[in-house]
Amino acid sequence: MPYRRLPNTDAARIRALKGALAKGQNLEIDTIAYSFALKQKIEFFLPKFEVAIQTSNLAKEKQFDNSPKFSEYTKKARLYISHFIQVLNFCIARGEMKPSVRTYYGLDEKNSKVPPLLTEQDLLEWGEKIIKGDQERTLKRDGNIIYNPTIALVRVNFENFKEHYTRQKQFQTNTARESYNVAQYRTEADTLILELWNEIEHHFENLPDEEEKRKQCEEYGLVYVFRKGEKERIRRRKEAERITLKLF
Repeated sequence: MPYRRLPNTDAARIRALKGALAKGQNLEIDTIAYSFALKQKIEFFLPKFEVAIQTSNLAKEKQFDNSPKFSEYTKKARLYISHFIQVLNFCIARGEMKPSVRTYYGLDEKNSKVPPLLTEQDLLEWGEKIIKGDQERTLKRDGNIIYNPTIALVRVNFENFKEHYTRQKQFQTNTARESYNVAQYRTEADTLILELWNEIEHHFENLPDEEEKRKQCEEYGLVYVFRKGEKERIRRRKEAERITLKLF
């Protein structure tokens, strides 16, 4: 016997629920293959489920649309912070500044390596340190002003990164929240579909012909999947039954 295949996507879930409702629209209440109470539950649930999916998709789109800008600002912030530290180290190497100026920036006085700037948290941490440190060093007149890049350019690119970082995090939070909301509705949708399909199959269970029973259920949106070779076995059995009837 073929088995039922319950929907496994949101589009299929909505299609299953809407299909059953559409089938019952032109029928008398007492002839519909599922209960009136279940019909009301589905009609109340469907709009909420659809709105939740639309809201979730919109949240994902906003996050996706912001990603290229965020990536670009992240890349620029990383370049400017890294280049500023490298230029600082060049100034020290040329004797224009003392190694001790590194401490203004939270850097090791004896270490000329650029700190890791791989993660967003690295950029947030070192961007703040570099901007604050250079301000302090300049106020104390400890060394010359650093150019190419200037601290002003570092600040502009860092602030752009921070702004879009905050925005991207908010988009991610919105996406996670709306996805969770859809997941809750999805569980309810699966429960309703299972109840719906059980009622429909029960309504037609006394039909003598299995094929006719499946056909009636499929009109309400039920999906049946045949196992390998099952259609051929059914065809042969029906053919054998037809030949037997002819003999009699």
